[in-house]
Amino acid sequence: MILSVSGVVLLGVIVFVYFRKDSLKASHAIICTLFGFYLSSTAIAPSIKAGGASLASFLSGVKI
Repeated sequence: MILSVSGVVLLGVIVFVYFRKDSLKASHAIICTLFGFYLSSTAIAPSIKAGGASLASFLSGVKI
């Protein structure tokens, strides 16, 4: 579990740096994808899924 968490933190920092530089290339997109896969295997994954579902529900109720 420690290796998984440290991998998620490392990939999260790399993704943050790429977004700050405003230059997301194909290699950067691959790292973002790996970050997502590692993040989905952590204990916080159910909370992220619930938050995403809540946001989608909220956005579907907004009338423009």
